[in-house]
Amino acid sequence: MKLYDCETAPSPRRVRIFLAEKGLTIPTLQVDLLNGEQFTPAFRALNPACTVPVLELDDGVTITDILSICRYFEELYPDPPLMGQSAKERAVIGSWLSRIEWDGFNGAMDAFRNSAPGLRKRALPGLESYEQIPELAQRGRARVQHFFAWIDARLADSEFICGPKFTIADISGMVAIDFVGRAKLKPPEHMVHLYRWHAAVSARPSSKS
Repeated sequence: MKLYDCETAPSPRRVRIFLAEKGLTIPTLQVDLLNGEQFTPAFRALNPACTVPVLELDDGVTITDILSICRYFEELYPDPPLMGQSAKERAVIGSWLSRIEWDGFNGAMDAFRNSAPGLRKRALPGLESYEQIPELAQRGRARVQHFFAWIDARLADSEFICGPKFTIADISGMVAIDFVGRAKLKPPEHMVHLYRWHAAVSARPSSKS
């Protein structure tokens, strides 16, 4: 199998951190997003959505969704568990992942992709061209502030997002917060619980993956 990656993109970074936490190393190919390699016929044959990451299995099957890639490795290599061991744990982690996706990543994407000068007509990832909408950038910044607030409140009485154990929710939350920095957004200084948690998860060796 092989993983199609881009070192500068936040989405494949989540998979890299997940694999590092599992102690796994798989062959990786870098996709040059800056120069449009994701739009070439060869890559479009792997993933018509023209996004990374893509996991290509030995039988040619491709998996193009971040969480599905992680779930595949979780089932093959269940230790250490990062997506829950019981039905309850899996449901709790899944619910927090949905919140992180909704306000964290989607809010950050709206804020960043609708304002970055280099992304004109590229307001959404993929093959199609979409014009930037300044109002969406503004709304995205508001959503990110909401994300900061609820994650700080959650961490007021929890070591990690889903309780006492480090999970994929912490990976996603950390990458989301690092990503919003590209839109020049950061949590207010009074959110001490968020800053405590972010420093702790960022100190893990896997965060450098």
